[in-house]
Amino acid sequence: MNIHSGAERPPSGLPPELAAALRTGPFHEALRTAIAVRGLALSRLRHRLGQRGVRIGVTTLSYWQQGLRRPARAESLRALPALEEVLEVPPGSLVALLQTDRSGGAPAARPYRALMESPEPLNEMLADLGSSAEAGVHTVCQIDRITVGARRELLGRQSQHLLRAHRDGVDRYLAIYVGDPGCEVERVRVRETENCRAGYVRSDGGTGIVVAELLFDGRLRAGETRLISYRFEDGTAGESREYIRGFSYSGGQYVLQVGFDPAELPARCHRFARRAVGGPDTGRTELLLSGRYPTVHLAEQQVESGQLGIDWEWA
Repeated sequence: MNIHSGAERPPSGLPPELAAALRTGPFHEALRTAIAVRGLALSRLRHRLGQRGVRIGVTTLSYWQQGLRRPARAESLRALPALEEVLEVPPGSLVALLQTDRSGGAPAARPYRALMESPEPLNEMLADLGSSAEAGVHTVCQIDRITVGARRELLGRQSQHLLRAHRDGVDRYLAIYVGDPGCEVERVRVRETENCRAGYVRSDGGTGIVVAELLFDGRLRAGETRLISYRFEDGTAGESREYIRGFSYSGGQYVLQVGFDPAELPARCHRFARRAVGGPDTGRTELLLSGRYPTVHLAEQQVESGQLGIDWEWA
C-alpha cells in the first residue's frame, strides 16, 4: 500500500516537471529545473536577485544548481525567499528541500562504525545482499515494541515503519536486528505482517546480528512512501538489560516501547541517547512502569543520528 501525504502533491499551476522536482528534490535538481522552466540565464537570475537587494554571484548559483555546493551561510539562506520569488515557485518550497535533503535527495547517513561496536560483519552481510548504508530509502516514522519474557530474556521486536524512497526503483527494505549476548541467530525468525514479504536472511553468530530482506510488491519512485510491519522472534539469549536502536539518518520520528512479563518486573528503567557507540549517555531520564500495563516507552519527534535506547535494572 502506498501512502501519500497532502504535502507531496504537486503545487497547482506549476509545469509538471517543476512540480515533480519540488515534490521529490533534491534541492539542486529542483533549482536547476526551475531555472530551466523559467528560461533564465544565470546572469539574468543574478540581476533579478540584485533588484531585490540580494547579491549572489553567477558562480555560486552555478554551484548550487549542480549540487557542488549548498546554501549554508546565513546570507545564502536569507537569499532563498527572493530566489523562490524570482523563480515563481511556492514560498518555502526550496527551503523545505534543504531541510529534508542533505545528500543527493537523501538524509545524511552516518557509517555503521559510529553506531555499532563491530560493524564489519554487518557491512559484509549488507554487501552480500547487494546493499549498503545508503539503500535508497529512509524511515519517516518508526515504532518498535520490545518484549521481555518471564526469564528476563529478550523475546523479540515488533516494528512498523513508514518509509520514503529518495531515489527511483527501490523495491525492498533491509531490517537489522541485534540479539543479546548468547543469542542463537540460527533460531531467530523474521515474520512479515504487513505490506512486505521476507526474502533472504543473513546472520552472524559472533555479533548476534540478523539482517532480513523485506520485499515490496512493486518499485517505489523517489518521494513515494510505504508502510510496512514485521517482527523478529528470539528468546534464545540470557538475561536482557537494555535495548538500543542505532540511526544512520536524522530527522524521523521514533517510538520505542519495552514490555515486561508481569511476573518479572525490573526495579527501574531509564531512557538514554548516545552520539556514537561507546560515547557518554545524554538525556538520561528515569521511566516509570505503567500501573496496569508493565511497559515503558520513549518518543522522539525528530531523532538525531546516533543511538537511542532504554535500559533496566533487575531487583
